[in-house]
Amino acid sequence: MTRISRDDVTKAFGPLDDVTVAQIIGTGASPEELAEAKAWLSNDEPLMNAGKPLAKGRVGDLVEILTDLEDSEEEDGPAVTPD
Repeated sequence: MTRISRDDVTKAFGPLDDVTVAQIIGTGASPEELAEAKAWLSNDEPLMNAGKPLAKGRVGDLVEILTDLEDSEEEDGPAVTPD
């Protein structure tokens, strides 16, 4: 199984802070799992309507990390790395 890299994370979600990138990579997720987590975050309704169970395992971990990030961005502003 191929694990995701910083480049994979940046391509999927744009620039993120180092801590968040490390948490995402630390899940041990594959590129396919990262794509599935992105699909859940984009719109979970079609996935649930298709009978797909709620995200679990590494995908669930990724969804949780990224949902927490979205919640903190709403409160504090975007969590991006400075240029």
